[in-house]
Amino acid sequence: MTLDPVTLAVIQNGLVQVCNEMDLAFVRAAFSPVISEALDRSDGIYHRSTGALIAQGDLGLPVFVGTMQFSTEAVIRVAKNPRPGDIWIVNDPYLGGTHLMDVKFVKPFFYRGRLFAWLANTGHWPDMGGAVPGGFSANATEVEQEGLRLPPVRLYKEGALDPEIVAIIQSNIRIADQRIGDIKAQAAALGIGERRLTALLDRYGEDVVETAIEELERRAEQQMRAKIAAIPDGVYRGRSIVDSDGVEDRPLEIDLTLTKKGEELFFDFSKSSPPCRGPMNSVIATTKSSVYLAVKHVFPEVPINAGTFKPLHVLEPEGTFLYAKYPRPVSGCAAEVSQRIAEAVFAALTEAIPDLLFAAPAGTSGNFALGGRDPATGRDYVMYLISGGGYGGSRELDGISNGCSTIGISKTTPLEVIEQRYPVLFEEYALAEGTGGAGRRRGGFGVRYTVRLRRGEARASFVMDHGRVGPQGVLGGRDGGTNKVVVRVNGADYVPPHLSKDQGILIREGDRVTVSTPGGGGYGDPMTRERGLVERDLARGYYTEEEARRLFGYARAQ
Repeated sequence: MTLDPVTLAVIQNGLVQVCNEMDLAFVRAAFSPVISEALDRSDGIYHRSTGALIAQGDLGLPVFVGTMQFSTEAVIRVAKNPRPGDIWIVNDPYLGGTHLMDVKFVKPFFYRGRLFAWLANTGHWPDMGGAVPGGFSANATEVEQEGLRLPPVRLYKEGALDPEIVAIIQSNIRIADQRIGDIKAQAAALGIGERRLTALLDRYGEDVVETAIEELERRAEQQMRAKIAAIPDGVYRGRSIVDSDGVEDRPLEIDLTLTKKGEELFFDFSKSSPPCRGPMNSVIATTKSSVYLAVKHVFPEVPINAGTFKPLHVLEPEGTFLYAKYPRPVSGCAAEVSQRIAEAVFAALTEAIPDLLFAAPAGTSGNFALGGRDPATGRDYVMYLISGGGYGGSRELDGISNGCSTIGISKTTPLEVIEQRYPVLFEEYALAEGTGGAGRRRGGFGVRYTVRLRRGEARASFVMDHGRVGPQGVLGGRDGGTNKVVVRVNGADYVPPHLSKDQGILIREGDRVTVSTPGGGGYGDPMTRERGLVERDLARGYYTEEEARRLFGYARAQ
């Protein structure tokens, strides 16, 4: 069957719209602010027998593009005789996951009695148990310390929620009574997808939609191959640094050898650091997904489906911290290590196609979890906060300030919502001036915030990065500013020994946490930056005159 271009385009957008509506339903119904406000979630449609990606929503997190394929495949392997209304739950990171807080729901989609596809989504739950509230255990040495690990189990059976499985989950996590809202929101989003995909099939017919899916995959592969073909053949190197693993205070190195040959790219991370004791190991699904999202950043016009990734070959880096196996802890893999992997890919490609690349972005999600009991309400809480940072400069533009992380579109929860939900007060939230790396096009700036505990006591945990070395500048540009964390406890300042990682810090009423996130790297020689742009930055207070003189060679006219 041959489809005309208009029908193909309509079905392509229709599939994406199904996912977009699932995303919106999930966001609007979710209880947790990290989903409803910060948008830490994703929805997609996957192949009925392979789990390969068919479509994902425009607002889904890029890092889930690859990982949800693997987790759906894991469900398919164990799902015997799936029935309409069944939903499997899984968060096992070694089965195509990220970290334990990213919980996947996978549902078979039937059309006229036949299994047509799988619908799946991921939502970041604010707590899955473990050593510290929020699950970001910076000192964990085994995955059990990070929380409850769920293999694929049938949570909904023909539309009925299994109360026994829910009881097991609620008995192992904090703020358990609040999770039922997220569970039902996640399931309801898949229900929306079921109805919308049924309507699409009713309108165009099963055979037409099947043909369109196959053609869209073929064309996505064709487009990606065309983009890769324009890269000069050769071998390129990219490196990036993870501050530490949270347990041993020494950096971890990601060492990439990228080989471009014809219409294909080969990614070899085998020279990277060995597996680490702490939670900065990456499971192979996240490592592969990080490569996929990095290349998609470079070629954003290529549509997303399984065909997009066929020309990208990630050699499985056995024996490194980028191929974690049980029981290695992994809580930092999705939000932090994934971004260092992407940074290494960007660095390698900068040598090959500098006009299409950019300096390194902030590259950290700034994970900050605070858990305790609010004496005013008598209820437990877990606050989870992510932060933006600076983007790297590019050939034509300065980097964006306070942009989303490399791995997604998640944003900081509005401060008013946080202050309403939790016993905290933000005393400052501002740009971290001066953190953008100097360059002909400078990096964007990170943010600086100070949050004070208003009542009771709580435990604070951090899994961040770029505290030791700032995001890389390129082509002569300077590195961006580093991540900084200061906890003021009982009138004294405490700086984590690992700079960007620590856990279980006890704070009490009046104590404060101050975080400054990294700025992006600079692009090109800063001494070639136009004088007018330097003066504009000075007028806006981004740099002091002394900084402008030192970084850009600026001298005020007499």
